[in-house]
Amino acid sequence: MILAPLRGVTVRSFREAFSSVMEEMGFTEAITPFISAMKGIDPLSDRELKNGPQGEAIAVTPQFIGKDPNELRRALRRIKDAGWERADLNGGCPFPMVRRKGRGSGLLKTPENLSRMLEAGCEEMPGGFSFKVRLGVDEPSELEKLMPIINNFPLRFLTVHARTARQMYEGECNKEALERICALSKVRVVVNGDLPVVPFDGANRETMVGRSFIRLLGKRVDIKEFLAKYVELSRQEFGCDRPVLGRMKELIAYWREIPQWSRLWNVVKICRTLDEFKSLL
Repeated sequence: MILAPLRGVTVRSFREAFSSVMEEMGFTEAITPFISAMKGIDPLSDRELKNGPQGEAIAVTPQFIGKDPNELRRALRRIKDAGWERADLNGGCPFPMVRRKGRGSGLLKTPENLSRMLEAGCEEMPGGFSFKVRLGVDEPSELEKLMPIINNFPLRFLTVHARTARQMYEGECNKEALERICALSKVRVVVNGDLPVVPFDGANRETMVGRSFIRLLGKRVDIKEFLAKYVELSRQEFGCDRPVLGRMKELIAYWREIPQWSRLWNVVKICRTLDEFKSLL
């Protein structure tokens, strides 16, 4: 079971704080929130990669987002020189500001460039390059039409979130479209989207789980102990309080419908200082 990348949530400090819980639940790998493969950005300066390839309890795979094959090659060579052997390409980010620039799910609208990006990844990280994608941008048939391109490359695996980008995280996953992709794919498919926290789905396919795991954490009786550790690690990471408080609010927002957190959320969301927040733990 793979931990899905959730920007601002499944970050390095989170993975460190909750490593024992992740191992307990069966996670064997985590994909980092995306790192930009853009000119002038050194991927090794990103907080996500500070611990190095052997520095965490759960194996970590850096995920990159971009649209320039040359910049992707540069970024992959940089992390490869530092000992990383695996990487993932983000082809699923649904946010319009990303998509309209041809990054994330926007790659699905540029088949020729998508091919060059996959070529760059597989050549620079042979046997260790994976691709995370949506069913399409507007229609769930878009990925199906791109499978002849994707099948040309020896991906480590293909992760499919069974929604379109337009859906964002709303509405139901399209199981029929997912099954068609699985039937067409020549590489291993990892399934993603509205899944329980289980290593394999009903068809014995490996799962990538994010939001359901985060929501489940809020039901743990020992969650406040883990939160205290997460606060401490985040404080060490940032060196100041304000971004730590924002990070905690972002996490707890996932729990606002859980009975033991619903009232507390109303207090958490108006906390102005980290000390106020810590007093609630």
